[in-house]
Amino acid sequence: MSREKQLLLRVQSSEGTKRVEISASATTSQLFETIHDAFNLNSFTFALYKQINKKDEITSSKSKTLRALGLKHGDMVYLSPLNGSVLFNNNTSAGEPVSEAGPSTSNASRSNIAISVASKVSATAKSNIKEDDVDTALYKLDGRIERSRDDKLCRHNANSKCVHCSSLEPFDEAYLKEHNIKHLSFHSYLRKMMSGVDRGKFLALEDISCSIKAGCKDHPPWPKGICSKCQPNAITLNMQAYRHIDSVAFENTNLVEKFLNYWRASGYQRIGYLYGNYEVHTDVPLGIRANVVAIYEPPQESSRDSIRLLVDEKEDILRQISSALGIMRVGWIFTDLVPDDIKKGTVKHTRNVDSHFLSSQECIMAGYLQNLHPNACKYASSGNFGSKFVTVCVTGDKSNQVHMEGYQVSNQCMALVRDNCLVPTKDAAELGYVRESTDKQYVPDVYYKEKDSYGNEVSRLARPLPVEYLLVDVPASTPVVPTYTFNSDPSKQPFPVENRFVDGHIQDFNALSTYLQQFAFDEFYEAINDFHLLLYIATMDMLPMRENLEPLLEALKNKDRNAAVEWSRTEQWATLEQLIAASSPPPSRPGSVAATDTSPARTGPKWPCPFCTFINDAEVQTCAMCNLPRSRT
Repeated sequence: MSREKQLLLRVQSSEGTKRVEISASATTSQLFETIHDAFNLNSFTFALYKQINKKDEITSSKSKTLRALGLKHGDMVYLSPLNGSVLFNNNTSAGEPVSEAGPSTSNASRSNIAISVASKVSATAKSNIKEDDVDTALYKLDGRIERSRDDKLCRHNANSKCVHCSSLEPFDEAYLKEHNIKHLSFHSYLRKMMSGVDRGKFLALEDISCSIKAGCKDHPPWPKGICSKCQPNAITLNMQAYRHIDSVAFENTNLVEKFLNYWRASGYQRIGYLYGNYEVHTDVPLGIRANVVAIYEPPQESSRDSIRLLVDEKEDILRQISSALGIMRVGWIFTDLVPDDIKKGTVKHTRNVDSHFLSSQECIMAGYLQNLHPNACKYASSGNFGSKFVTVCVTGDKSNQVHMEGYQVSNQCMALVRDNCLVPTKDAAELGYVRESTDKQYVPDVYYKEKDSYGNEVSRLARPLPVEYLLVDVPASTPVVPTYTFNSDPSKQPFPVENRFVDGHIQDFNALSTYLQQFAFDEFYEAINDFHLLLYIATMDMLPMRENLEPLLEALKNKDRNAAVEWSRTEQWATLEQLIAASSPPPSRPGSVAATDTSPARTGPKWPCPFCTFINDAEVQTCAMCNLPRSRT
């Protein structure tokens, strides 16, 4: 057998010329990878040309070979960066392009950030960007980490500072490592990027684009033509160094317990949206915490293994009510619970380093929701950069107890999902797959780096893609001292949660009547201060009250008890009370069977099915869900 012909090509770049050896039958895509490794480039954001005047471009293809392209032994190939991107490591001390003509949108290790002198971006445009209140508050903070005088190392008086006690920058690596802070906060990252910027320059944040730029007149539209000006840059995936949210805090345990009651009653998985606000997180330098005060459960169809969201007709009303209450949607939560031991109440530990933390489908869902809730940022040319939207998974831990894990997906994942480039795999939950280009859609090459069997770091094409490159950890917890934005009296039966079609969890007029009858006349504020109740009375079929709720919502937002009681005297609420009084059954006569019957069938406790965990009434002896007999052991 004859040996396959090898070509020795010369590649000229701004850093000099190198020779690469490659097979004549290799594809042009393999040529790009070979040159990338030979020059040890930061990314694949470069173009190759057969002529020095940037003519006869060599496009990356998985079908076109070098032989078909006409390349011969000893030919010269010219390498040129795209859109001013920095390919080599020796440009600046910070590894960032300075004063480039345009920002780079390809290299994820720098999170697609460029420092430019684009003074055409006016201050007026920035002032029109409505950032969250927490961002405005963090901009005003100095951010430096104060340290006290060290008696062992400091040799100066109390009014002086030295290297051992001077304040640290919020992005100081030693401090973050010492306090086990895995990621920089977003505002610390901004301070780090701006620490080397000269006066008169500013930080410009650019989102990644995975789609072809429209309007190029140099060639026919895709798939008939493409050029380096309209072609999206290749992406090299790296772990994101920062996170937009540094912690998720549920203000009390009752929120999570009420959410889990659906799984306990039915055995089916559940999805909910987290409502709350963002506040400064003092445990992390310039950090942000998502504070959760309510969980809304949208319409959905679920089983023990899957959940499918349905169209929510109350979406607009929900947005109006939450905004009037001063809260917003900050994330989503879902369960993945499999019973392990019914008697002990344990669950299986299925998500770990040997399997997955989030599946590819869940990463795509998280990216979709993050794109729906972008983070307003005055340093972004588009006005938005990344997202504060969080993902919380309720699953089993190492000790087989129910616990919460918080995540976000990276800005790179958001871009891949936004441009429909990422799909899940069929049989491996921990792997995603980047689509291949078709006649209808061009998909840029996506790479990630890993170590081979010899310990060398090599680039791999993201087909398939380990989703761990897309994840950012966000701790989720409940505080030691609980707080209650909405009423949570343990002595009262709570109002049912919306969209639950299980006995004892259904919202209807009877449930409203039963709930309100628990409260005394002077407890109106406590009774009405319930997020699920407010949404129900705004949309109930019998007497919708959406148009009359504004004064009440304002009173609840300001915690004004007198204003809420004053609203209860309105004609609309009086009408509702009359309807409740008319629908209530008369009290039982003394001595009647209903008043004196205390048989175990009527007063005994409900029992959980040992097979499916469904909660059954005391009088039944077979499970209403799985029809298996009640266990007597």
